[in-house]
Amino acid sequence: MSIPAGRHFLQIPGPSNVPDRVLRAMDMPTIDHRGPEFAQLTLQILQDLKAVFKTSAEVVIYPSSGTGAWEAALVNTLSAGDKVLMFETGHFATLWRGIASDLGLDVEFVAGDWRHGVDPDEVEARLQADKNRQIKAVMVVHNETSTGVTSRIADIRKAIDSAAHPALFMVDVISSLGSIDYRHDEWGVDVTVAGSQKGLMLPPGLSFNAISGKALRAAETATLPAAYWRWQPMINAIKNGYFPYTPATNLLYALRESLQMLHDEGLENVFARHNRHAEATRRAVRAWGLEILCLNPDEYSAALTAIMVPQDHDADYLRKVILDRFNMSLGTGLAKVQGRVFRIGHLGDFNDLMLAGTLSGVEMGLIAAGIPFTRGGINAALDYLASDF
Repeated sequence: MSIPAGRHFLQIPGPSNVPDRVLRAMDMPTIDHRGPEFAQLTLQILQDLKAVFKTSAEVVIYPSSGTGAWEAALVNTLSAGDKVLMFETGHFATLWRGIASDLGLDVEFVAGDWRHGVDPDEVEARLQADKNRQIKAVMVVHNETSTGVTSRIADIRKAIDSAAHPALFMVDVISSLGSIDYRHDEWGVDVTVAGSQKGLMLPPGLSFNAISGKALRAAETATLPAAYWRWQPMINAIKNGYFPYTPATNLLYALRESLQMLHDEGLENVFARHNRHAEATRRAVRAWGLEILCLNPDEYSAALTAIMVPQDHDADYLRKVILDRFNMSLGTGLAKVQGRVFRIGHLGDFNDLMLAGTLSGVEMGLIAAGIPFTRGGINAALDYLASDF
């Protein structure tokens, strides 16, 4: 087997590229996680992390994938048999539904076509119809990584308020935190679920809950079994800079560095950069004559773009050709859209030249895979990127 020259292009929508300075920050001796130096590290991280969530609420950090933080959001606030309202926006919304069902919750799952986000009018109608207020939580994936569709969280909050419904509002921002504007406090979110391996530019292994006062009050009466995931022991310990169990020390070093990177660039500049690269990608797709999976321009993701291949062609074959020929990984289609779409991640530590290389690899791959398209997508993207100069 030949050894590919040059650097591998990791253009999946997470885990994203880990910046060199974050990798260097991880390369530190392990310290005493009960000592004063560690407490300072934790308290600094919490302060900077709250700024990214745009919250003054409690934030807890788990040594886990985002799946663990999904479960934590549920077991801390709900009881067996509680009814929750969820929406089929894609693969990850469906997985979260599965966890809710496995925990014994009664899930009202609104079917979707995987090409649209959550409809705020549908939210309001469902809550208005819930006369006995049986729905205890509304659960939404902000940025659906499998489809490149971003739901409008502020509008969904307005829909909940218009229905005057007391349900908790839970939002998954695993692929949007640090990539797409998100406002935990302003948008009235009760539990925000996040992970380390996408916009925060870390390896997988850390997850987070941001928790409103209303969610903390719900935790006082919730009866779903929980031990490792219980919020209160974590909150009690972390306010002093410690954890109730052994933390992922070196990932916390990395988190401190990635949060500093976001601070140095400025969150609004980070979001503008992601929006710019997303638009350049979409212009390339249109020039190729291919179809973007997301149908509503108001719901286009700034973190990734999911692209449909023509009928009778296989997106996974295209991905294989691109990996074999050009040493670049693209996201696969998941579940319902497997073989129908490929996904370009343009989030995290990413710049214009990286995007240009990515789109070049896709265009060359389309040629090599024999997929019909119109050449010129790279030029369309570069024209857009150059228009800022």
